[in-house]
Amino acid sequence: MRTDNDSLRAMLRGKKLFLLDMDGTLYLGSRLFARSLDFLGAIRESGADYLFLTNNSSRGRDAYVRKLSGMGVMCTEDDFFTSTDTACAYLRAHYRGKMIYALGTGSFKAQLKKEGFPVTDRLESGIDCLMMGYDTELTYQKLVDASILLGKGVEYLATNPDWVCPTEFGFVPDCGSIAQALEHATGRLPHFLGKPEPDIALLAMKIKGAKPEDTLIIGDRLYTDIACGRRAGITSILVFSGETDRFTLEKSGIKPDFAVESVGDIQDAMGALP
Repeated sequence: MRTDNDSLRAMLRGKKLFLLDMDGTLYLGSRLFARSLDFLGAIRESGADYLFLTNNSSRGRDAYVRKLSGMGVMCTEDDFFTSTDTACAYLRAHYRGKMIYALGTGSFKAQLKKEGFPVTDRLESGIDCLMMGYDTELTYQKLVDASILLGKGVEYLATNPDWVCPTEFGFVPDCGSIAQALEHATGRLPHFLGKPEPDIALLAMKIKGAKPEDTLIIGDRLYTDIACGRRAGITSILVFSGETDRFTLEKSGIKPDFAVESVGDIQDAMGALP
C-alpha cells in the first residue's frame, strides 16, 4: 500500500475508467462531500470516464439519478451500475423463468420485474429462489417468509454482504446484517453477488470497454470495495471519509493499493498531472 503523492500521480496517468463507490465515498446521506463535484469534473477533464458502482440495492438507477441530481451532480441512468444489475445478470444466466421471492424494497422488486423475472413477495407454491437486497422497508413478516423458504431448501442469493450503511448520524444495518440474523434462525448464508465479488466490476468494465489495467476502484470499505478491486485485478484506492478508519486498515488483512483521506486528495494528484 502506498500513500505518497508521486506514486499516486504516476498510477493515475494510465487510468481510463474510475469505478466509484457512493455512500461514504462521495456523500453521506443527503450531504455531498465538499470536493466531490470538482473531483468528478476532474476525471472527465482528464479524458477518463467514471461509473458509479454501488452495493446499495434499495434504490433503482432512476432513484439514484434523482438523488445525485438533487445534490448538483449531472448524471443519467447510464452512469450507474448497482448490485441489483449484477443480480439480474446472475439470474439471467442461472434462473431464467424461475419464480423468485424478492426480499427488498419496492424499487428492488420493480427492477427485477422490469428485467422480466417472475417475482413475488408472498409465500406461494413454485418459488425456486430467495433473492435478498438491502431492504429499507423490512418487516418481520418478510423475515418469517424467508425463514420458511430457507427451511425448504430454496436457492438463497443476496445482492451484497455490507454489514452497515453509512448515514449522516452514523450507521444502520445493511443486507449483510440481515443475512446474519437469518443465519442464526436457519443456519444458512446466501451467495452474495455484489462487491467484493469481482463480477460487478468486470461487468462494469465490459459496459465501458475498459481493461483491468486501465481501471481503478475507489471506496471506503475494505471488505467490499477494496476486496472487489483486488479480486478483479484492478487498482484500488481507499478513502477514510466513510466506514474505514486508519486503525481498522492497520489491523485488516485486506490492503488497498493506495489510501487517502478523501476524493479531494485524488483530485489534487490529478491536478498535478502533466
